[in-house]
Amino acid sequence: MPKDAQKKALPPEPRQNRILGSLPAADYARLLPDLKLVEMPLRWTVSESGDHVNFLHFPVSGIVSLIYTLEDGSSSETALVGNEGLVGISIFMGGESMPASTEVQSAGKAYRLGRSVMKREFSLGGRLQHLALLFTQALMSQTAQTAVCNQHHSLEQKVCRWLLMSIDRLDSNEVVITQEMIGKLLGVRRESVTQIVGLLETSGSIARSRGRITVTDRPKLEERACECYAVVKAEYTRLLPSR
Repeated sequence: MPKDAQKKALPPEPRQNRILGSLPAADYARLLPDLKLVEMPLRWTVSESGDHVNFLHFPVSGIVSLIYTLEDGSSSETALVGNEGLVGISIFMGGESMPASTEVQSAGKAYRLGRSVMKREFSLGGRLQHLALLFTQALMSQTAQTAVCNQHHSLEQKVCRWLLMSIDRLDSNEVVITQEMIGKLLGVRRESVTQIVGLLETSGSIARSRGRITVTDRPKLEERACECYAVVKAEYTRLLPSR
C-alpha cells in the first residue's frame, strides 16, 4: 500500500478533539484505554430528549446539533458542537438527562467515554473537570445568544451565522446539508431558506450545488451576519484552548 494511502487509513487521534488535546500527559494516558472511536453517521441521534445518557462523545470531526422539539413536532437547533467540545454534559452536571436531543448534522467521528469513567475523572478535580466546565459555560453562551438571535435578527443574518459557525467546526468551506434541513434547524420554512441562499449566492458569498453549500467569500458572509456570530466566537476563544 502506498504511504499516502496508509496515512489516510490511520484513525484520527483523540487529541484532535481540543479538550482531549489539552489534557496533561498523565491525565491523557489514564483516559486513553477507555476512549473508543465511533462513527457519527449523518442524522444519527446521539441521544433523545429525556434519555439517561451513558456516554460522553468527544467529536474529532463532524458536527452535532442540540435540538429542542415542541409538542406539535416543530423544532429548532439551539447549539452546535464540533471538535472544540463534547456531547453529554448531563453526565457531569448531575442532571443525568436533558430535554434536548442531540443529532449529527455533519458526519464524522468521535471518541466515546463511559459515564463511570467521566464521573471518576470529574471527582479528581483535575484538568478535564476544568475544561468540561469551561466548555459548558461556552455552550450556555451559545444557546443564550441563539435565543436572542432568533428573536431579533433577520433570517439572512441567521443563515449567515449558522454557515459561519458550521465551517468553523468543519475546518472546511463546504457544508453538506439541504436547504430543507437548514430550515428545520432554524425553525423556518424551506422556501424562505431557498430565497436567502439565492441572495447569498448572487452576492458571491456562497456557491450551492445539490445538498451542498460552499462559502466562497468568508469576509463578505461575516459582513452579512449579525453580531451573534462574533459574540459567540469571542466567548469560545476566551474560554477554550486554542487549536
